[in-house]
Amino acid sequence: MSFKENFTEKFMEVSGRIGSEKHLVAIRDSFIAAMPITMAGSIAVLLNVFFRDIPTSMGWTGFAEAMQPLIDINGYVYFGTIAIMALFFAFTFGYNLSNAYKVNPLAGGIISFASFIATMPQSLNILTDITALDATTIEALSKAGLAVVRDGEMVSLETSQWGAIQLAYAGATGLFTALIVGFIATFTYIYFTKKNIMIKLPDTVPPAVNKAFAAIIPGTAAIYMSSLIAYLIFTLSGQPINDLISKYVQQPLMGLSQGVGSVILLTFLVQLFWFFGLHGHNVLAPVMDGIYGVALNENTAVYEATRNIAKLPWTWTRGSFDAYAQMGGSGVTLGLIIAIYLLSKREEHKTIAKLATPMGIFNINEPIIFGMPIVLNPTFVIPWLITPPICATIAYLATSAGLIPPVFLAVPWITPPGLYAYLATGGNLMAGLVSLFNLFISFLIWAPFVISANKIKVPEMK
Repeated sequence: MSFKENFTEKFMEVSGRIGSEKHLVAIRDSFIAAMPITMAGSIAVLLNVFFRDIPTSMGWTGFAEAMQPLIDINGYVYFGTIAIMALFFAFTFGYNLSNAYKVNPLAGGIISFASFIATMPQSLNILTDITALDATTIEALSKAGLAVVRDGEMVSLETSQWGAIQLAYAGATGLFTALIVGFIATFTYIYFTKKNIMIKLPDTVPPAVNKAFAAIIPGTAAIYMSSLIAYLIFTLSGQPINDLISKYVQQPLMGLSQGVGSVILLTFLVQLFWFFGLHGHNVLAPVMDGIYGVALNENTAVYEATRNIAKLPWTWTRGSFDAYAQMGGSGVTLGLIIAIYLLSKREEHKTIAKLATPMGIFNINEPIIFGMPIVLNPTFVIPWLITPPICATIAYLATSAGLIPPVFLAVPWITPPGLYAYLATGGNLMAGLVSLFNLFISFLIWAPFVISANKIKVPEMK
């Protein structure tokens, strides 16, 4: 076996193991399961951009006032989707992880959800300008059971009321906490279940009742375990587990993801996996969805709260890859299709391009990936590997320079190039033009290799 064949076999073996690793698969499938609510919430925010934000910025206040009922309905949709998406993720992750270990997935999802709720801070912190409060008001608030903590020019009013849930912990900021707590709770539940530490009923009992009773002891242990950890962390540090995870885990990881080097590397790896016949996005989904997906949803939440693009915290999000570096699918193969139409002299390539065009416009490119083929084809390996990273770099620099806003809305991945970037940035025309410019750049990169392929003689079938 040659070095090339040996390397290919080993790479595919390792990649296959990564792609099928059950914990990573559970994370991937949990983010995918949340896609319907992510899309619904993003559509609500996008509609309000056109109903409220753009008209208001143009002075058409009358139109925005007329649309107020629809604006309010979109607000309800957002509140029930992206604003509380960590709650959905806690359930779906517990469900998928339990399913991977062949235990009752529904109970696992409910237990993970309950454990996440149990670890959330049960008080509200309200910051108010100290100049707005007089001594009498502060004294009254203190007597009412509110602890007033002075912090510079602000007064923090912390309610002593039990059972409050802050949306800040239930939204995108809480996703990493939901993941970590979900691991703790679900593994505790799985451990007790696998050890048969459960209530067993006779076989004559209906299955639904039997499953419910079997989950009582493991579920109780899991929720108590999560609650105990959260209590100890708060007692020792004075901060909720949610804040600590956000500060020391989530923010550093997301900060590392925002460098241009990280963006280029991840874009390149997606292409590399695809070259060997593995679905790059699926293999790297825990990173792309677990980090860049969180950035996307945080951008959505910040925009909904501020309506100010300048305050969006993250430059590069999950949708940025699709908007600027995946036009026509992985490899920006829509540029390849255009190059074949204009420059190819090979009839089989033209035939494949014609068949792939309708789907390529909607970012489905398996026909051309496996039809040319591009997988394991040395003729096209260079443009396949370098085109998306180059396009991502252009878009990243344009975003960093303020030429275009960051992507802050989830858009269906089958949205055509140009339109995707336009919608994902809240109707920014320049973003759509940058996407189309990248498509042109991809054509320039693919073109020499299409011309070179014309010189390759195809062996005749005997």
